Amino acid sequence: MEKTGPDISGITPIKIPVLRSGLPRLIIIPFAVFFVWVIETFLSEGNIQLFSYSNTLALGIYTVFSCIIVGILVPVICIRRAFVSGDVNMFQIGFRAVRRTVAACAVTGFMVYAGMVFFSPYGSDRMAVINAFLLLLPTAIASIMVCWVLVGTHIQAFFRGGGMAVSILYGVVVTAIFFDCTSFAHAGLSGAGGKFPVFFLIGIIVALFFFAVRDIYASAILLAFCMAFTGAGSLDPLYFSTGALSVYGTALVTVIVLVLVHGYFFRHYTTIRIPEE
Repeated sequence: MEKTGPDISGITPIKIPVLRSGLPRLIIIPFAVFFVWVIETFLSEGNIQLFSYSNTLALGIYTVFSCIIVGILVPVICIRRAFVSGDVNMFQIGFRAVRRTVAACAVTGFMVYAGMVFFSPYGSDRMAVINAFLLLLPTAIASIMVCWVLVGTHIQAFFRGGGMAVSILYGVVVTAIFFDCTSFAHAGLSGAGGKFPVFFLIGIIVALFFFAVRDIYASAILLAFCMAFTGAGSLDPLYFSTGALSVYGTALVTVIVLVLVHGYFFRHYTTIRIPEE
C-alpha cells in the first residue's frame, strides 16, 4: 500500500526572513570599521574627557582622525564597494538632491532649535546652544556615517530578503544598540554606565528619523542637538568663548569634507532606487 503524507494544501506557509549572501561585505567589514572608530574615539576623546576642558590642539586631532578619516572617509570606501555590488544606492545612504536636503535641514534645524529654546539646559544663552551644537557636529556627522550610513544600510541590505519592514526593523534596533555602545567612547569607562539609557533612546530616535527621511545632513543636525541637549553639563564653557574659533573651524572643515564626499558620489554614481525583493 502506498503511503501518503498529510494534506498541507490548505496551510499557508510562514514567510521566514531570508539572509542574503555577502556576510563579510555586509556585516563583518562594517562592524570592524565601527569598532575601529569606537576605539579611536575613545583614545582621542573619551579617555581624556576632551569636551570637559578646552584644548584646541586635541580637538583638532580628534576631528581629523576620528571624525574625518575614520568617521567619514573609511566608511566611504566601504560604501563604494556596496554601490558596485548593488547592495545600496544614493537614496538609501541619505545623499539626496540639494533642494530636498536644504528643505530637510531647514525643517529639522527649526524644530530642534525651537525645542532647545523652550527646554534649554543652557538657560537664556542662545549662543551657548549654537556653540554646543557646532562643537558636537563633527561627532554627530561621524556617528551618522558609521552607525547609520554604513552599518545601518548594510544591515538593511543583508536582511532585505525578509522584506522592507523586517530589514528596517533590524536596521533600527542594531544601529541603536551600536550607538549606545559609543557611550564608552564618549564618556570613558567610568562614566558610560549612566549614559546607556540616554544613548539608546537617542539611537532609536535618530534611527527612525534616518530610515524615514534618508538625509545625512538632517540626521546629523538632529543628533548634534540631541547630544548638545543631554551633554550640557559636561561641556567646558571655554569652548564657547576663548575656544570658539576652534569650534567653528572644526565644524566647518567636517561639513566641507562631507559635502565633497556628497559631490564625489553624485559625479561617479547614478542614483537608482533598488526595488525591494
